[in-house]
Amino acid sequence: MVMHARRRNVDWTIMKRMAAGSIPAALLTAAALWLLASDADDYAPLLTTALGITLIVTALVLLFKHRLQAIVNHRPSGLLGSAQHRAGVWTVAMGILLGVFVTLSSVGAGAIGTAVLLILYPALAPIRVVGTDLAHAVPLTLIAGLGHLALGHVDLRLLAALLMGSLPAIYIGTHVGHRVPNHIMHPVLVTVLLALGIKYAVF
Repeated sequence: MVMHARRRNVDWTIMKRMAAGSIPAALLTAAALWLLASDADDYAPLLTTALGITLIVTALVLLFKHRLQAIVNHRPSGLLGSAQHRAGVWTVAMGILLGVFVTLSSVGAGAIGTAVLLILYPALAPIRVVGTDLAHAVPLTLIAGLGHLALGHVDLRLLAALLMGSLPAIYIGTHVGHRVPNHIMHPVLVTVLLALGIKYAVF
């Protein structure tokens, strides 16, 4: 997040709108888990399947993004056109959904957020979409992670191993992503989302 912010790849207004919905939703979801379902084994298969389908749909929306935008331009009164005109409200609503999804499964902060931002803010460059989504994911995953830590769901050794691999990769990824043209970045995002969706829906 810091590296994207230094490169001015973060739209802080959009990030704050997302956080206004996601942070309260994450807190409420963590509280619900504490009260109702401290053991996630029962709902995990159903949830991962549902998220897999959501990611596949998200990838398809990204794949046909330009066609959808063409429809919006020709029919501004349509659903997508209305969503773009009220992007602020829809961004907060998206944040609420992300707060729930991320707290329940850890999936959604990047994949679903990126796709919806590309639809709601078509003029925003893909690298700024990624930077904004990452900036939002930091406080959201912190809140959700603290909730699971309080519930005893965190394996600290596994967390340390993940950080050892991911932190150097983040440094490399931000430098590479800044230099990748939009016409390359977009297909990469679609491919990653589709692969994640198939993984969660099928395996």
